[in-house]
Amino acid sequence: MDAPNLIAAVQALQPDATVRAQSDRPTLIVPAHALVALATRLRDDPALRFDLLETHTAVDWLDEDRLELLYLLTSVPLGHHLTLSVSVDRDAPLVPTLCKVYPIAEWLEREAYDMFGILYDDHPDLRRLFLEDDWVGFPLRKDYEDDFMLERPE
Repeated sequence: MDAPNLIAAVQALQPDATVRAQSDRPTLIVPAHALVALATRLRDDPALRFDLLETHTAVDWLDEDRLELLYLLTSVPLGHHLTLSVSVDRDAPLVPTLCKVYPIAEWLEREAYDMFGILYDDHPDLRRLFLEDDWVGFPLRKDYEDDFMLERPE
């Protein structure tokens, strides 16, 4: 399925999803409250069959006071790709978990929690993945600082 048809099919499932321009793969911005239902439909729809959550990461938009969560989905049998983008407030970064839709999300969401401080509602085991349990802060946030960081070049 080509990108315009893929976007149209997803927007038929989620009418308030908006297209993100200037992306190398079809990307739709969706509200956090719609994430689980949409991901479930994308996985189960025989015309789409997004059976793989390839990866999940985040981007810190410090100047906009938000974190952008990116979910890269792939349909292995049909060979198409889609990115879902969800924005959350930096001060209250809460989004529903996708663990029940894609089991691999348990690990990917733990990484995003560990590095960005994103909280996943109903996650079965939300704890740090790489850093020690008593680590303070979230190293991939742009305002993160600690005593061991190198100075930024001018």
